[in-house]
Amino acid sequence: MTRKDPVRRVRSRPTLTRQQSFALTAAVAAIALWTSAAPSLTYPLYESQWGLTAAVTTAIFAIYPIVLVVMLILFGNVSDYIGFRTTILLGLTASLVGVVLFAVAPNVWWVFIGRGLMGVGVALSLSPATAAAIEFSPPGRSGFARSITTAATAVGYGLAVLVGGALVQYAPFPLHLNFWVLSVVIAVVIAFAIFLPTGSEPELRKKWRPTGFTFPRGHRRFVIVGTAAITSAYTMAVVMISLGAQIAGELVGSTNELVNGGVIGLNALAIGVTAIVSRSLKPRTSVFLGAIGSLAGLLSIVGASTVQSLPLLLVAAVILGAGYSLLFSGGLGVVGLSTLTTKRAGMLSAAYLVAYLGQGTTALSIGAIATSQNLTVALVEGSVAIGLLSVITAVLAFVLLPARTFMDQPRAEAPLGSKE
Repeated sequence: MTRKDPVRRVRSRPTLTRQQSFALTAAVAAIALWTSAAPSLTYPLYESQWGLTAAVTTAIFAIYPIVLVVMLILFGNVSDYIGFRTTILLGLTASLVGVVLFAVAPNVWWVFIGRGLMGVGVALSLSPATAAAIEFSPPGRSGFARSITTAATAVGYGLAVLVGGALVQYAPFPLHLNFWVLSVVIAVVIAFAIFLPTGSEPELRKKWRPTGFTFPRGHRRFVIVGTAAITSAYTMAVVMISLGAQIAGELVGSTNELVNGGVIGLNALAIGVTAIVSRSLKPRTSVFLGAIGSLAGLLSIVGASTVQSLPLLLVAAVILGAGYSLLFSGGLGVVGLSTLTTKRAGMLSAAYLVAYLGQGTTALSIGAIATSQNLTVALVEGSVAIGLLSVITAVLAFVLLPARTFMDQPRAEAPLGSKE
């Protein structure tokens, strides 16, 4: 027996506990938003130091969701076959390489390649991390998982702009140091992700191939509403992530990068606080309130840019953050709680695919308008389009999610590793 014991120890791989795994998947969601928003405060520097136009800087932003969409089309359901851990590790590694390219970039072409790799990384890691967070959450508390995941994205978003703003404004190497810090954080998360459990049994008996997305019978209306809500949130995020620093600088007149980052950071704080406070809301109600909040926030930010008021811009950042949080959290609730555990990552990938496609299209359109006309016109026209999408989302929620559905009384989650 004593000779067999060492063999057993070698074969058994230590794994994180359920609570540790939940925390780790939330950290992966935070990394995804940090990675997405990390370049936001360097866009004005790229414009001034490399002579780039607004169209080029928004193209840098847009290449990320475009690559991400392609990856989701091809690999959106891969974690259902190879498991959460492997897919998350592949995604984090791609993100790390992309961030390092930003850190050493001598010109804009390195930035484009790095941004594309960020899209690859987030496409592979965010959907399985979101699905895993629901699975690793305390039994019967999927609403808690939804709120924590939303809050985690807000933390990553806030760290991106606050850490980035401080480093860009006060530290040396403003185009590079921010990304070196992020690369270290990603490397640490990778080290812990190695010990994630697999979760629900992946479909290893089937050979994976890029087959697109199939929707379980009876769940299409939930996928439609959830996807519309997440897409509304992501297109609204373009205003703050892609143009927030420029709005604060060019339209409101702030010249301090940390202050400009603080505006976006306040938006992130509002996202996180709203996610925690609203965790008991029914997903249908959350989507309704989020649509209303997005309309109010868009009107406020247009007003702030028109009268060049920093206080009004701060108010707009808070309202937009609350609207984003309610839409995103409600969308996760509608999609994530309406599917079987073994299909959840694929369904969330489908929702993220449409959301990032909408985000990329919005960013490119706003950038083109800003270049051909001006930033104010781009902001107004973009706000009208995004506001219309929010109204459509609210209508879809009303029509497709009647009051007496399980979405108003979410079912308890199955135990970890069980088959539904």
